[in-house]
Amino acid sequence: MIRAAVLGLGDISWVHLDAIAENPGIELVGACDLKEELASKLPEGTPFFTDYHQMVQQVKPDVVHICLPHYLHFPVAKELVEMGVNVFCEKPVALTVVQAEEYAALEAAHPEVKICICLQNRMNETTEELKRIIDSGEYGKVTGVRGFVPWYRNPEYYSAKPWRGTWQYAGGGSMINQSLHTLDLMYYLGGDVRKVHAMVGQLNDYGIEVEGDVVARMEYANGARGLFFATNDNWTNESVQIRVALEKAVFHIEDSTLYRIHPDASREVVVKAPVLEGIKFYYGASHSKMVERFRKALENNTDDYIHVRDAVMVMRLMETIFRSAKEDRLVDVI
Repeated sequence: MIRAAVLGLGDISWVHLDAIAENPGIELVGACDLKEELASKLPEGTPFFTDYHQMVQQVKPDVVHICLPHYLHFPVAKELVEMGVNVFCEKPVALTVVQAEEYAALEAAHPEVKICICLQNRMNETTEELKRIIDSGEYGKVTGVRGFVPWYRNPEYYSAKPWRGTWQYAGGGSMINQSLHTLDLMYYLGGDVRKVHAMVGQLNDYGIEVEGDVVARMEYANGARGLFFATNDNWTNESVQIRVALEKAVFHIEDSTLYRIHPDASREVVVKAPVLEGIKFYYGASHSKMVERFRKALENNTDDYIHVRDAVMVMRLMETIFRSAKEDRLVDVI
């Protein structure tokens, strides 16, 4: 039985708590947040703490789920790892490429501790099948990749948690917070990206620092072209869309379904995946799969999970997009 604790009881923590509760091989042994009133929302009998050092010392978890604001991910993970505790860390892996590389170096320096980064959309059934199709070579090489994230965040989203609107504590806006998973999949599915030309802006009038809207053209190492578009200025949260063109076929992911797009524009269902229930359906439903895979890795001492080193490239892509937008030109990926 794996003993798990959750650190930070913000929005995403409840997805983690549900995944833990659904897994018979994991016991929730503690939760921590500065807001004591959140203790009443936890499963009955869950030990609650406002100091995570005290939590680790008292309940001795095998793994701590880090669900804190972005700026705390790396420094808190560093403390936990140096205490000998395995870490299951929400995205983003860090605020900057430099910090992400420090995190990867920390992982390499502590092989006795496992650190899983929550890029759970890589484990969506639609993604897994599309990755298998691409890697098989059955339909030729990738020629084009498109990622589209049409979401909405109202002013209250930022006023409720002001850190979200700041560079210092969030590290960005729509990219690092809402569309990081999609940008990660564009690299994961399409391969290495060599050059980017991007525009970044803020179409709303919320008075926040970070970006709300991004469009980027990508040049892949294999000659493919990519287009990434993300916004928080839609009127609602719609399904993420990912389209991958191969030499002999086109595939499209939308509404948790992988389609093959035929020349007449008709769609053939290849895989229909489970959907997360509730208003956060657009998050994807693979947290539970990732939690289960990490449980097995801990129990069997395997390497089968998403490592810190796997999460560095998406940080490189984001920083390259910002640099391209600032310089208004095509630039090499850093």
